[in-house]
Formats: sequence, C-alpha cells, structure tokens
Amino acid sequence: MTSTPFAFLSTDLADIWETLWAVVLFFGAVLGHSLLVMTLHNFIYGQGLPRRLVHVLQLVIGLVLLASPFVLVVLAHGYDLRPLLDVSSQQPGRLLLAGYLVLCWAVACVGLPVLTLWRRLHARPAVLLSNHTQTFDVAARLGYRPAGRGTRRWMTHLPGNQVFQVDLAERTLCLPRLPAAWDGLTILHLTDLHFCGTPDRAYHEQIMDLCAAWDPDVVALTGDIVDTESHYRWIVPILGRLRWRCAAFAILGNHDSYYEVPLVRRRLQKLGMQVVGNRWIQTEIRGQPLVACGHEGPWIGTAPDLSTCPAEPFRLCLSHTPDHIAWARRQRVDLMLSGHVHGGQIRLPLFGSVVVPSRYGRRFDWGTFHLPPTVLHVCRGLAGEQPLRYNCRPEVAKLVLRRGNS
Repeated sequence: MTSTPFAFLSTDLADIWETLWAVVLFFGAVLGHSLLVMTLHNFIYGQGLPRRLVHVLQLVIGLVLLASPFVLVVLAHGYDLRPLLDVSSQQPGRLLLAGYLVLCWAVACVGLPVLTLWRRLHARPAVLLSNHTQTFDVAARLGYRPAGRGTRRWMTHLPGNQVFQVDLAERTLCLPRLPAAWDGLTILHLTDLHFCGTPDRAYHEQIMDLCAAWDPDVVALTGDIVDTESHYRWIVPILGRLRWRCAAFAILGNHDSYYEVPLVRRRLQKLGMQVVGNRWIQTEIRGQPLVACGHEGPWIGTAPDLSTCPAEPFRLCLSHTPDHIAWARRQRVDLMLSGHVHGGQIRLPLFGSVVVPSRYGRRFDWGTFHLPPTVLHVCRGLAGEQPLRYNCRPEVAKLVLRRGNS
C-alpha cells in the first residue's frame, strides 16, 4: 500500500482533512482573485476616464467577480484546484493558469494579512496629536429618515445602513512650518456633498448648522457638490448657513464636471468663497501669508503651475482626489485636503475598505497621512452617488493646526 502524508490518520479523518484543505485552497484562490480584480478596478477608477466608460468597466468587473468561482469549478471539475497545478504537460495555458492560482493564494494568504497589519500599525501618524469624534444621528434629530426623492433612496432603507449617522471629527495636526500666529487655527474640511435629493435638504441643513457652530477660521470645500442637473439651487441656501472668520476656499470634483461647471463656480463665489480651481492664490490669514492652491484633475483642467509661487509662505492644497499626493510632495505642499474616496463607504471588520476609487487602492482611503513634507487629510464626505454606509459613517472634520515638530 502506498503511504500518504495523512497515513497516521484514520481513513475518515484523512478524507475530512483532504476535503477541508481543498475547500480552503478554493476559497483562498477566489479571495486572492477578487482582491486582484478590485485592485484593478480601483486603479481604473482613479484614471479620470469618461463616466460612461467607467460604468461599463464596473459592470464587466462585477460580472467577472460573480463568474470566477463557477469558472474555477468547471476548469477543475469540482472544488479541488490541485489538479490545475499539474504542469507536467508544459502547455502554456496550463502554466499560466497554475502561475495565476499561486499568485492568488499568495495575495490572499500573505499579501492581505501583511498589508492589513501594516495599515493598523501605521494608522496614527505622529503629526496627528488628537482625534475626537462625536456621532450625530440626523434621522433621530429630525424625527424621520431624510431619504428625500433621489433615484437611489431605496438604499437608505437597507438594514444597518449608517447613511444618516454623521461623524463630527475634531483632529489636531502638528505642522512644523505653521506660522506662530496660526497656532490653534481651525479649518472646517467639507467634501463630497453630492446634492442629488438623497439625503434630503433638511439633512444637509442640520449638518451645516453644526459646522457653523464650530466657528472655524477657514472653510475648505474639496469638491463633488452637485450630482444632478436640478440641484444647483441647493448650493446657496445650504452652504449659505456656514460661517468662517478668515477665508473660505473651494474646488470642484469629478461629479461636478459631469454638469455645468461655471454655474457651480458662480454659486460658490456668490457665497463669498474663493474658488481656486487649478491655480494658486496668495492671501493673508492673521497677518501671515498663505498660498492656497487647487487641483481638480484629472477631470477638470490640469495641475496648477507653482513655478512662480513664492516658496516661503505656508502652502495649503485642496485636491479632490488624494491621488495627487506625489505631486503635492514635489511642490512642497504643507497641508493637502482631499475627499473623493468616501473611506470606501463599506468597511469590513479588521480588513477595512474594499472599493476605493484611487490609483493607490486602499492606501489613502481615509484619515491623516504624513509623507514629508506634506500632511494629507482625507475626509470620508457627507454623501455619495450610492447612499450606502456600513462601518464607514459620513463625516465632516474640524482640523486644529498646531505649530511644532511632529
């Protein structure tokens, strides 16, 4: 009788172990493949492709993810994938398939745990001195669920959806080049309002009133303000509830680019906001110079030209997507504020986000990051095209700036 690695077990136990091992390998391959496909999806979404093309690619990727387990079952004539690793025939197709399966297992069994552990160990950079969050239940305050009349309002009724529970975050950041006169300066970071009818107008009014109560020195709005052709009229009455002591800056995002860009800019300017777009301006805050620049690419225009920008003043950059972090570092931006990725909107326990529209994938999905000389703050935003939030509540942030070495 030929011995097997499981000869020390009884026949029944050996069969159970073989079956269990085959199932683990199968689901490991499916998980690794899914992660690779989602990485491709996130990268494509971050390239600024036309909206219709992105939707087509998302449909294709969704079908690939759904079909993959069934394709593997057909190829292996069951759930045991080990016969697919037999490359003795040296057939190119068999070699490629075996190599890809090994890659999928490596991603699922090595890459995923290592990256998850790395992210948790680096979740709080030294520049983040404090992080306090209070959750505000808008539905409870209003006495009803403010689903509104948006086309996707039905999603707000899904069990466990946190779309109406907003985190009011107050974060203290340590910035070495901050002028002494700005120590304690506050910035209200707003992003991704997505005015589309869901949530309704009362939802946004409640949040704007809370933001106004913070009495910030500076307001920074980082894009994706409107998401239909009929909700421009919300801009002035809703954002008009905000207050600021020194200045307000704004840029547009990819969803704004789908509609009438000049109209959105005019409505924001009517409120007294400085719409920096893809340029830089110099202004004074508490008697000290500030260079504020915007980056609306890759959807609207190109990166601002900072070649003639004075080097001494503190540099603040509003970039809709965090994908411009490498550009910001080259331009020696001190603080960059971004949104766009919504924290992933659905975050799995321990693992975190999955779908993140960024060429960096999940790396800059939400939070504070320090890549010297730039500190990047990514806000999860107030709404989204899809009103879904699980373990990833909507968010507005008050940033308190402190001077000193991190």
